Amino acid sequence: MKNKVISVIVNIALCFIIVATAAVGFVGGGAATVSSDGENLFYRSPQPKGVSLMFNVYENTANVYKILDILDEYGAKATFFVGGSWADDNVDCLRDIASRGHEVGSHGYFHRDHDKLSYAQNIEEISVSVKLINAVLGGKATLFAPPSGAYCEATLTACDALGLKVIMWSRDTIDWRDSDTALIIKRATKNLENGEFILMHPKDVTVSALPQILNCVRQSGYSAVTVSYNLGE
Repeated sequence: MKNKVISVIVNIALCFIIVATAAVGFVGGGAATVSSDGENLFYRSPQPKGVSLMFNVYENTANVYKILDILDEYGAKATFFVGGSWADDNVDCLRDIASRGHEVGSHGYFHRDHDKLSYAQNIEEISVSVKLINAVLGGKATLFAPPSGAYCEATLTACDALGLKVIMWSRDTIDWRDSDTALIIKRATKNLENGEFILMHPKDVTVSALPQILNCVRQSGYSAVTVSYNLGE
C-alpha cells in the first residue's frame, strides 16, 4: 500500500513538471528555452523584431502557392517548416518559397512523433530532411519544428548535434482541425504580442484567414518576419 501511495505521488509530481514546462511556452513574456544547454528550444523570440508566421507543410501544395501570393501582396515574410517527403515531391515549390525571400526549416521527413524516437532515430529522421532542403536550396537549414510539437531530450540533443534550433509556437491556430475562419483569425491575433510565433498549415481556411491576420499584425504595429530574423540572426 505504501509503495502505491509513493508511486501516485511521484506520478502527480511528474505530471506537474511536464505541465509547468509546457506552460512556459504558452503563457507570459520572454522566450521559453528548455534544453540541455538552456538555449535551444524557442516558443517565441526573446528579443522580438516582429511576429513570425510559421507554416508546417506536408500537403496542399496549391494552397502553399496561394499563401505565397498573399504574403507577397502584404510584403510579409514567413518561415515554412517542410516535411522531407513533401519537399522531395515538390522541389519547384520549395525553390519558390526560398526565391520569394521566405525561410525554410525542417519538419522531419515522415511526420513522426519525435518524443517516441531514440537519439539515433531523431538524428536519422531530421538529418535526411535537412540534407534534402540544403541540396535543393544550396543553403543551410538551421531550424527544426517537431511534428505535432512532440519532442524529448533525445530530440533536443540531436538538434544540438545537427546545429539546429528547435522551434515551437506561442499560438496555435488549430487550422488543421477547425474550418471557422473567424476562429482562426481570433486565435492568431487576439492580444497579439511582438515576438510571437504563430503556427499554421496550408489549409483552405488558412488561405481565407491570412489576409486579415496580416492586417491585424500590421495594425498592431508589428512586421511579419521570419523566425531566424525574429531571433536576431
